[in-house]
Amino acid sequence: MADQPGDHWDRKVANGLAFLRRRLSGDYEVDEFGFDSELTDAIFHPLLRLLYRDWFRTEVSGIEHLPVDGPALVVGNHSGTVALDALILSAALHDKHPAHRYLRLLGADLVFRMPVVSEIARKTGGTVACNPDAERLLGGGDLVGVFPEGFKGIGKLYAERYKLQRFGRGGFVSAALRTGTPIVPVAIVGGEEIYPMLADIKPLARLLKLPYFPVTPTFPWLGPLGMVPLPSKWLIEFCPPIPTAHLTDSADDPLVVFNLADQVRETIQQTLHTLLERRPDPFGP
Repeated sequence: MADQPGDHWDRKVANGLAFLRRRLSGDYEVDEFGFDSELTDAIFHPLLRLLYRDWFRTEVSGIEHLPVDGPALVVGNHSGTVALDALILSAALHDKHPAHRYLRLLGADLVFRMPVVSEIARKTGGTVACNPDAERLLGGGDLVGVFPEGFKGIGKLYAERYKLQRFGRGGFVSAALRTGTPIVPVAIVGGEEIYPMLADIKPLARLLKLPYFPVTPTFPWLGPLGMVPLPSKWLIEFCPPIPTAHLTDSADDPLVVFNLADQVRETIQQTLHTLLERRPDPFGP
């Protein structure tokens, strides 16, 4: 017998009430890092889905390069003044992956010193970008996401868009080598245009203890409205994995770490060039 028109909404209301009952009673699970998969599925991913699917019209390719199970270190380019690219990547990966896997993001210390933001980051699976946490997650079979450019990537001027910044000392490579985890480079096109950064007011950034204070075409001129991201067209491509299992004894070899980090960086940069050729209009369909 087919469902009646009201049955769908009855189920949604019942599920919603059950969700609230579990939250209020504390009858839900979080892991040792504070990750709350139920809250992520019920609240955060639906909100991000509206952004990546409807606002940014995101196309995802190469999802087959991610393992069906077991660990991988997903390494991406960082951009956009506000780090929406990390959140969009995690939601799109979860939706497109056949096993609907979660991406455990590694974030800067600043993220975990900010009230509310820190709680949200923990609840959605994030943790501090340090090798011990990365190795624990990889050792537990998780997909871990890292953006080695850090604030240099998201805080660069629009004139430097899609030019990868320095990858630091390659700590992410060491974590992969110690656990024998494959590295999956991912290139993200679209983030650079959401808040085009025209200038950085460094004295104000120092006063507010921020890595930069952006001036964009809409911020701070339009106040809170300036925080609405421009509807750029996004392309995300996962590249073939780079194996590391044969290099586990070289985790402390600076030359091996540097060469592998450079290989990952060059793979992402070349893929960005290819994606930009496929997307000549940043705000096209």
